[in-house]
Amino acid sequence: MSPRRTSAVLVSAFSLASLAFAPAASAADEPTTRELMEQCDNGTDSCVFHPEGQPEYYTEDRHVVGDPVYNCTDGLQRFSVEWSDTTSQSNSVGLSMTTEAGFGKVFAVAYEQSYEHTWEESHTESQTTYVDTEPNQVGSVERAAQMQKVQGTYELHFGDKFHDHYIWYVPMEVTGPAPDPTSAVSQHVRDMTEEEISQCP
Repeated sequence: MSPRRTSAVLVSAFSLASLAFAPAASAADEPTTRELMEQCDNGTDSCVFHPEGQPEYYTEDRHVVGDPVYNCTDGLQRFSVEWSDTTSQSNSVGLSMTTEAGFGKVFAVAYEQSYEHTWEESHTESQTTYVDTEPNQVGSVERAAQMQKVQGTYELHFGDKFHDHYIWYVPMEVTGPAPDPTSAVSQHVRDMTEEEISQCP
C-alpha cells in the first residue's frame, strides 16, 4: 500500500491565512517560499502553475523618459528627444523568475496554454519624440506602459516528503508587460526656475 500523501499551503506575502490539509508542521519546520520555488522542476515529481481568472490589465504610472530639454533662446524651439524604456516582470514574493530554478519557465508555459499569448519577461520601447518649447521653458517626455497582473498557485508534488508534506501549494501574483505592450507617450513643458535660467549659456 502506498504511503498516505499529505499536502500543505504556503502563504505568500500578500495572503492573509494559511491552510494545511494534514497535521501542520510548526512554523520553524515550514520551508520558505525560496526553498520551495528552488525545488520546482529541480527536485519535484511535478511542478505546475494554475492561473486563476483572467489577467488584469492596467497602465503604469507615468515617468520621465529621455533627458529634459531647455530652451535658452528667445524664440520657439523644437527639440528631438531620443529615449528607450524597458518594463520587466516581477512577482509578489520578490524572486527572480529568470534565474531561479525552473519556476519561471513553468509559469510561462501555463500562461501561454491558458491565455494563448506568449509571456514576455520584458519589453523595450524606443522612440524619438518631438517637444516644442517657448523661451525659458523646459520640455520632457513621459511614458506610461501597459501592464498585466496574473494570479494563481504553484502546485508542487514530491516523491518523498518535503518538510513533512508530499504536496505544497504556493500562491503568487506575477506582473509583466501586456501582450500588446503599447504605451501612452506625452510631451510636457514648464517654465524654468530662476536657477535653471541662470545656468543657460
